[in-house]
Amino acid sequence: MSDEKPSAELPPLPAPPPTPPTLWQRFGKRLGPAGVVLVLIATKGKTVALLALKFGGPVLKTGGTMILSIWFYAMNWGWKFAVGFVLLIFVHELGHLIVARQCGLKVGAPVFIPFMGAFIALKDAPKNAWVEACVGIGGPLLGSLAAALCAVVFRLTGEPLWNALAYTGFFLNLFNLAPIGFLDGGRIVTALSPWLWLVGLGVMVAMIFSHPNFMLVLILILSLPRVWSLFRPKTDDEKRYFEVTAEQRGTMAVLYFGLVVLLVMGMRLTHVVPGA
Repeated sequence: MSDEKPSAELPPLPAPPPTPPTLWQRFGKRLGPAGVVLVLIATKGKTVALLALKFGGPVLKTGGTMILSIWFYAMNWGWKFAVGFVLLIFVHELGHLIVARQCGLKVGAPVFIPFMGAFIALKDAPKNAWVEACVGIGGPLLGSLAAALCAVVFRLTGEPLWNALAYTGFFLNLFNLAPIGFLDGGRIVTALSPWLWLVGLGVMVAMIFSHPNFMLVLILILSLPRVWSLFRPKTDDEKRYFEVTAEQRGTMAVLYFGLVVLLVMGMRLTHVVPGA
């Protein structure tokens, strides 16, 4: 029988302290899966984010301002007319956009401003008066076609809404042909004679006196710098800008004055006397 005593067992070693979570783990736990996805897009998925901004931005900008404009107009004229009216403006702006791109100009997406219409921003300046005039008349041409289509639908259906949209569309495009400042007519007559801006100035002043309106005053004020430029000396580049061929001038004259006549006729055909 052995006299040796069993050796005492050593106490267990303490467990190592837990490893603190990394910054990414703490961040992901707080944000959740959706937050992690967002962070990935913002960091490693930069290409996805840039593509979303490039293609989604214009859609949101145009669509968002369209909805806002429809809401504003609907409060005064009802949602059906508001939708049709905004679509007429949209088609008008598409005319500018299509021609501008055909001329090789970079343009922004249409942006709507309630009770002020809409606009597209030219990222490239037209190289001469002919290009400026073509871009200017593109909107009224397509917009007038859309208004005429509304008149046809009215003839087929007898629905007064379509007649109201047709008349409004004819008026909208005719007003934009006023030969002054940044209105379409002011751009178009650069290929005819910039001195027609004085005619537009007279028309605008007469409209302000007969129908005082803040928008008319604003258009007049913003148009004054271009009218004033008629009376200052021109640089060689400015003189070359207004050089157009006789054929170009004749073509634009037929399009411009012909469209004015057709729009006046369209307004007469669709005009409804209140109470009649």
